[in-house]
Amino acid sequence: EIMRTMKQLLIGIAFVGIIGSLASALVIMMKPGRQGERDDPRRAGRMVKALALRVGLSILLFICVLIAWKLGYIQPSGVPV
Repeated sequence: EIMRTMKQLLIGIAFVGIIGSLASALVIMMKPGRQGERDDPRRAGRMVKALALRVGLSILLFICVLIAWKLGYIQPSGVPV
């Protein structure tokens, strides 16, 4: 029972991290720049880093779920036909 709770907690934390980095990139993208000024390359770099973190976390979570399934830690329940 404790292992199940720990798995759910880790997956929940991963999802919060993924959504948080996506929200961070959105805030950076939507923040208006100064009028008459060219785009700030630092701002673009921060947005790219936030999106790269989101992609990395998503891939890591997917790989962890696949490994847990292969090792038998999680079982597919499926939808009854």
